[in-house]
Amino acid sequence: MEDRNTTIPRANAISDVVFERVLDYIHDSRDRQSISLVCRRLYELESHSRKHVSIPQCYTATPKQLLRRFPFLESVKLKGQPRTQLVRSTLPDCWGGFATPWVEEFSKSFGCLKAVHFRRMVVKDEDLELLARERGGVLEVLKLDICSGFSTDGLAHISRSCRKLKVLFLEGSLVVEKDGDWLHELAINNTQLETLNFYFTKLSLVSSNDLELIAERCKSLKSVKISDCERLDLDEFFYLAGSLEEFRGNGFHKFVELYPPLPSAEFDPPFPPGLCRLGPNGIDIIEIYLVGRLASRLKQLDFLYTYLDTDDQCMLLEDCHNLEVLETGLALGDPGMEVVANCCKKLKRIRIEPRPGGEWWEGLVPDEDEDEDEEPERVVTQRGLTAIAQGCLDLEYICVFASNITNAALESIGTNLKKLRDFRIVLLATEEVNKDFPLDSGIRSLLSGCNNLRRLSLSLRPGGLTDVGLTYIGQHSPNIKCMQLQDAGESDAGLLGFSKGCPSLRKLQLTGCCFSEKALAMAVLQLRSLRYLWVEEYMGYKTGSDLLAMARPFWNIEIMPPSEVLWFEKPANILAYYSLAGPRTDYPSYVSLLDSIAQ
Repeated sequence: MEDRNTTIPRANAISDVVFERVLDYIHDSRDRQSISLVCRRLYELESHSRKHVSIPQCYTATPKQLLRRFPFLESVKLKGQPRTQLVRSTLPDCWGGFATPWVEEFSKSFGCLKAVHFRRMVVKDEDLELLARERGGVLEVLKLDICSGFSTDGLAHISRSCRKLKVLFLEGSLVVEKDGDWLHELAINNTQLETLNFYFTKLSLVSSNDLELIAERCKSLKSVKISDCERLDLDEFFYLAGSLEEFRGNGFHKFVELYPPLPSAEFDPPFPPGLCRLGPNGIDIIEIYLVGRLASRLKQLDFLYTYLDTDDQCMLLEDCHNLEVLETGLALGDPGMEVVANCCKKLKRIRIEPRPGGEWWEGLVPDEDEDEDEEPERVVTQRGLTAIAQGCLDLEYICVFASNITNAALESIGTNLKKLRDFRIVLLATEEVNKDFPLDSGIRSLLSGCNNLRRLSLSLRPGGLTDVGLTYIGQHSPNIKCMQLQDAGESDAGLLGFSKGCPSLRKLQLTGCCFSEKALAMAVLQLRSLRYLWVEEYMGYKTGSDLLAMARPFWNIEIMPPSEVLWFEKPANILAYYSLAGPRTDYPSYVSLLDSIAQ
């Protein structure tokens, strides 16, 4: 009897050790969630072994609830405001998305936290000061991704106190620039930095000396992405940054002065030996030749913020045989797409979008007063997409702003790109009539062929996708988790046909669609896996009473009524999502609106 009783706890102890080791190799959140439902002990083991959590909406839980569920987290990613598909944000200015309550809890309760990632959130200088003071000794990663509300004063607190910081990411954030002290503090206080990114910000008070000091002190520096500053002399920076693998920004002109590149000259540009991801800004014809000397080793290339025409880009891309990631503007055109298809056989990701400030930026129709003699900007059509589909068979990600697309091109993608996981297409506004509309059969062929697709985004023009096409999407999207649809469908019947499928869909965004409140509510009830719905540019708002059909426990519904701001009207929006935190108190939810209607 004694022997049997003593063997039971030993067996349990061994089981716990085994399960802990197994859980270390399971990273998918849905798999871990399924494991936690098996029994109470596995729930506890999964809870205590989870190191990273990604929260898709900051109001789905409270900081205290997160702490109770996962007390030993080392990394947290938190998203705030919904992502807008339109040129101007339709969110009310008072909507929220504040990081303050999360920062307060991170600072005092999350003892193991080393990495914080805020995306589309409002972060204040006081938040950064508190985070630096309480977590500065252990914080290794800070990402403020498309955030707002803070200034360089807050960054100075981070740079001064977080001496173990390995990643400082500010890309796309609206930072109020007061001075450049934050970068100097980072340079003199940090020796661990691996990634520095303030790309696509307005931070311009940047000193070459500070960047050189960072390169000299941080021997593991691998990635630097800077904003469009004044022309910096970075020759010494490149010399000191021996481990650098990625650079985006300007600073190549000094090399041209020191090493004038002539076609017949033989010289080795003094770039770091491991530099293989490049994003030059404002590059000119002389610098093209210099960068071209790196072409054979480049794995990632970003031409979006350059002024290279089609011929210049093609000249460089012809030698980029190892390229895996390409980001560029519409200037690439169909001829450039064909060069990529012929020369870049290892390509995995391609993104083509309008260059900021360019003719097609924001998807607007060109000015009618445009000079007719001026050569129009290149565009991408079904010709370029077909070439890419036939030539780059390893593609996993496609995001293209195109002027036209056909069913045959979509069918070619479905036939050839079996590894595709993420497909996004935006049809730009144009006066040209697409004679191949609707694209129903092409979308069906694409979805039938690309079985690994996990994300789909279709921003089409009216008439591009009928109710039949929406039904096809529902029938042929067994694995898609995230979907964005703009100007899709003709009536409620299309949405209802769509909602009968998509068994794995967790996140749905609709923009400029014609569906009624009743159809939206019925669709949500049929999409069993749906956790998040964002309906943008919703013109059917009246009282919201028809949305009552989808009301249920833990399901927050926020209606944002139309409002007039300056010279344009913000249409109504609907945001619905699962939440353990209950209805929001800082913004009127659907429940409070319904109560007022009932009274």
